[in-house]
Amino acid sequence: MVTWNNLDTVKAYEALKNVARVNLAEVMSGDNGAERVKKYSVPMAEGMAFNYAAKQVDDNVLKALAALAEEMQLTEKFEALYNGEVINTGEKRMVLHHMTRVQLGDAVVADGVDKRAFYVDQQNKIAELANKVHNGEITNAAGEKFTTVVQIGIGGSDLGPRAMYLALENWAKVNNTFKMEAKFISNVDPDDAAAVLAGIDVAHSIFVLVSKSGTTLETLTNESFVKDALKKAGLDASKHMIAVTSETSPLAKSDDYLAAFFMDDYIGGRFSSTSGVGGAVLSLAFGPDVFAQFLEGAAAEDRLATNKDILANPALLDALIGVYERNVLGYGTTAVLPYSQALCRFPAHLQQLDMESNGKSVNRFGEPVNYVTGPVIFGEPGTNGQHSFYQLLHQGTDIIPLQFFGFKNSQMGTDVVIQGSTSQQKLCANVVAQIVAFACGKADDNRNKNFEGGRPSSIIIGDQLTPQSLGAILSHYENKVMYQGFVWNLNSFDQEGVQLGKVLAQKVLAHQTEGALKVYSDLLNI
Repeated sequence: MVTWNNLDTVKAYEALKNVARVNLAEVMSGDNGAERVKKYSVPMAEGMAFNYAAKQVDDNVLKALAALAEEMQLTEKFEALYNGEVINTGEKRMVLHHMTRVQLGDAVVADGVDKRAFYVDQQNKIAELANKVHNGEITNAAGEKFTTVVQIGIGGSDLGPRAMYLALENWAKVNNTFKMEAKFISNVDPDDAAAVLAGIDVAHSIFVLVSKSGTTLETLTNESFVKDALKKAGLDASKHMIAVTSETSPLAKSDDYLAAFFMDDYIGGRFSSTSGVGGAVLSLAFGPDVFAQFLEGAAAEDRLATNKDILANPALLDALIGVYERNVLGYGTTAVLPYSQALCRFPAHLQQLDMESNGKSVNRFGEPVNYVTGPVIFGEPGTNGQHSFYQLLHQGTDIIPLQFFGFKNSQMGTDVVIQGSTSQQKLCANVVAQIVAFACGKADDNRNKNFEGGRPSSIIIGDQLTPQSLGAILSHYENKVMYQGFVWNLNSFDQEGVQLGKVLAQKVLAHQTEGALKVYSDLLNI
């Protein structure tokens, strides 16, 4: 039986606050630094490693973090989650996104069905449709193959699937698994849909409409935009569209779609990349086998996340270090910095995953908390970020913890030797240099050129970004966010903070406005 307590009522938290601080610049310099890099590393799935040598931790801090994990029953809470307890207290729901890739514990039955079997069945049906599209059994009205898939969705129905598609696009092309180009329409801004439609051949495009409720304003507006374009091209929209929705939504049994695939209320949008929300577009783009490999990597990392030993559980360790940085060291922001162009939209996905989950000021029982919770997340790929916001990261007044990604090999394998090194070596040299520069700094009598150092970072190191390693990285962060929510005693699985703006927008569109709402509406000619 687990108990849910606020962080500031836990004895291990008080002990953690009293542990001596680590002088990062000192411990990362010289031979000490070399030993730390070797010592403070935890294996991840798919041959990767989570290296935290450049974090402000030592054995004493790690011991205190382990005590916190034990007292707060963090792995037991994860076990309760994957065994089907109602963890989403705000909406009184189970949380089952792990079931889309692996069953970690007991069978979970809900709505009269085995949920693992339900998710696998939907994946199989998606795979069947994708294969029929690829081999020409499902075609356009002229009997020609579809060449482009367009996802219509917003939030978790866009950010995750888009990030995953971009992460694997070049890998798939090199490995001869690239089937169809994917595009994404998300913003209700008409320029978004118009630009995508202007850049594709709609006659050879299949559209995936993603809306759990079947009522999402932005998504249904963009669907109408697409249907209008298909009609103007003389095409039957129902022969070009599939839906990913819930079984109870108005889209579920509509003749407007070639097929409908189902999700449920137990998977939040930001956790849905391994469900049909990501499965349909990724299976169409790369083939069902690639999506299956993606799930395998996530499943392997999920299994690691069950380990009670924090030094064998990279997601839990990363989460605890993040809590230490946020609640003890007082750092309010985290930068996500992939040294991989393929992960260019991964920071945006993690921004939603983290900030929508743990951006809360009340606990899971609706009571105010007296400590800070989720950090602000931002980021860009290296080395581009080095030439924009790294100035503030190195010499600004705020210390911002950093999370790097580095891969030994590129995805495409095309490279040249210039000035004695390849582009990939130059990329990796930059991430190595940045870790040490942030940690150790550089003293200079010219204060403008002085670097204080002491800026903490971690890095996930892999051989190459593949479907399996991408799945493992996704799982790592989903589980990290979950564990941090447990520590802060939050409900990380609802998002009431996005609702008020939606309600007010509907009032504006219905011209039911007064006060500032009316004046702003008039200024924008609504």
